[in-house]
Amino acid sequence: LFSLTSSSSSHSSPPPPPLPLLTQLLLLLLLLLLMLHYVVLYALKGTNKQTGRNPAEKEEISLLCGCITTEFLDVLAARKDPAGLSGEVLIDGAPQPPNFKCLSGYVVQDDVVMGTLTVRENFSFSAALRLPSSISQKEKEEKVNRLIQELGLTKVADSKVGTQLIRGISGGERKRTNIGMELIIDPSVLFLDEPTTGLDASTANSVLLLLKRMASHGRTIILSIHQPRYAIYRLFDSLTLLVNGKQVYHGPAQTALDYFADIGYTCEPHNNPADFFLDVINGDSTAVAFSSADKDDADAVSTSRRGIEDNLVQEYRSSSHYKQTKAELGGCRSTGRPPSRTITYNTGFFTQFRWVLKRTFRNLMLNPQTSIAQVAVTLFLALVVGAIFFDVQDDRSGLQNRFGALFFITVNQCFSSVSSAELFITERKLFIHEYISGYYRVSVYFLTKILSDIITLRTIPAIIFSCVAYFMIGFKATVDAFFTFMVSVALVAYTATSMTMAISADQSVVAIANIFMTITFVFMMIFAGLLVNLPSIASWLAWLKYFSIPRYGLAALQINEFVGLRICDDRNITVRPPGLICTGEEYLEDQGVDYSPWGLWQNHVALATMTVCFLSIAYLKLRFIKKFT
Repeated sequence: LFSLTSSSSSHSSPPPPPLPLLTQLLLLLLLLLLMLHYVVLYALKGTNKQTGRNPAEKEEISLLCGCITTEFLDVLAARKDPAGLSGEVLIDGAPQPPNFKCLSGYVVQDDVVMGTLTVRENFSFSAALRLPSSISQKEKEEKVNRLIQELGLTKVADSKVGTQLIRGISGGERKRTNIGMELIIDPSVLFLDEPTTGLDASTANSVLLLLKRMASHGRTIILSIHQPRYAIYRLFDSLTLLVNGKQVYHGPAQTALDYFADIGYTCEPHNNPADFFLDVINGDSTAVAFSSADKDDADAVSTSRRGIEDNLVQEYRSSSHYKQTKAELGGCRSTGRPPSRTITYNTGFFTQFRWVLKRTFRNLMLNPQTSIAQVAVTLFLALVVGAIFFDVQDDRSGLQNRFGALFFITVNQCFSSVSSAELFITERKLFIHEYISGYYRVSVYFLTKILSDIITLRTIPAIIFSCVAYFMIGFKATVDAFFTFMVSVALVAYTATSMTMAISADQSVVAIANIFMTITFVFMMIFAGLLVNLPSIASWLAWLKYFSIPRYGLAALQINEFVGLRICDDRNITVRPPGLICTGEEYLEDQGVDYSPWGLWQNHVALATMTVCFLSIAYLKLRFIKKFT
């Protein structure tokens, strides 16, 4: 499987004896298993609006399409890119402050809490980063305890929220936990994007009753919801209906039925008003009963959806509700300037760094899929490699076995870094939400992720792999050589991991990132020095070797192992055959490897430089990634 190619015709030495067929098959199987393990592709898996309403009111925004619902809420909450938007969003008649998104609460549709932490730990994290530093830790803890009681989470306060692998709290308790994360800062305005999605009727009703109680205590609550049952609908004070982005009703929820009856749309007895409104704006003529004057008009009953939409818009703009809203907006001052977006922080860099690093490490330790599994796989591969190349000899076959073992170790470190592709992808929604809400800076999140991944998933496995495989294979038995081997293995892991982060930082699908990384590593592996003799590569392709991570790692490991190695005793040979390799230095010269002290460390410098470059690219991608919808 492994072959040595001479770079000079004048030094043609007898080829080393080939490996036994069984050993070759085992090596091939091992490489295939390694690539299969690390390349597994994961399943894919312009409006003017015044929100300064009565603080005791709660507003429902029910839209035809869920994506439009989210976009409309994002506009109101200042979480949408202002480019292309016209008009202003006013708060109590005044323009939104630039940091409005950090002052208001926003509960997104998907859960954005750390599932490996308890309810109390998630609340404490939000309080530590979003409340001002002037508030003492004791006061923050008291606020967390009080909020847990208000949300009815006392029984599950110390239970983990739950993940796919960890059994956690119920759906309703999880939704209340998401709401509590925003209530930590006592926002005067709370936005919720479809808070009842995925909940059963009883749980959804309990969540809305909770919001009703909060609204009665002087908080404006704006939420979107689709087809609520009547028990939920009657809790709303104000209702806004949009169709294709155009307003067809805005006013008290209790007078909405009378308004639609006045314009010719009568709700049938015992019909749910929310379902009736959706039928009307959706143009479902079979569910709409027109006034008696129009009942005999077949053309009116079969009016197109577009016609119904236009009719609803025109009727609303002629109504007293619209005129009243226009009058209220006419008395508000308008700046005429495009809205500005600013993120403010209540805590300093080091406070953010300490809390985010603590949460990241705790999440890793409580997630067996990323901590225990990584160590177990590393130990297994170290034992397998050690068994295949066990106790290599100081002869020509041992030289070949050493080279094969070092190549496999280098490639293993590269492919093991594929797991870091999930680092930024799986938590993308959580990171964007917390960053926009003012939890922490991008640099804080990036540094904590790098440190946690390098220490727990790269450094520790590299140490374990080195301790097991190095002595089983029988490499050079000196302290300096062992630690140089360990440092080289760790540096290869760091560089490959940083490249993986640079590739995946702006990706949203793990499978796509895996494809890019696999192709890149395969090309790098070609120029590592085993599959092709590097000095023999054509000059117009030779420059590609300088971008190969395995090349630098393999060269460093070869120099560390082969310098001082004697594979034959030429002192008793009177006439030395041309090209006979008896020392490791001669072999390195044959491979075009500089084995001087600087020749060794220049590989480490190259790996460190590539690591810094790749991490810089990853940070810039994370810094400028699209964070607004």
